[in-house]
Amino acid sequence: MIKVSKESKLKPQEVIKKAVDFFGPKGYGLELKEEDKCNAYLQGGGGSVRVAAATAKKGSSVDVEAVEWEYQSKQFLDKI
Repeated sequence: MIKVSKESKLKPQEVIKKAVDFFGPKGYGLELKEEDKCNAYLQGGGGSVRVAAATAKKGSSVDVEAVEWEYQSKQFLDKI
């Protein structure tokens, strides 16, 4: 399990959209279980990923919590 955070220039809604695209059916194929404008929770491959984004001064603060998707979570944060 991993918990990582990063500041992004993107708005929270944009971060969540990118997370769903990256981890979801169009990306790694995880099943989207929950989504709103600030959170996404996906499951699959024996693990899960939760992405939360909150408004910050220059975009958003992004938190990722992953089980069995640690490497991919770091890749995602590098891309945003």
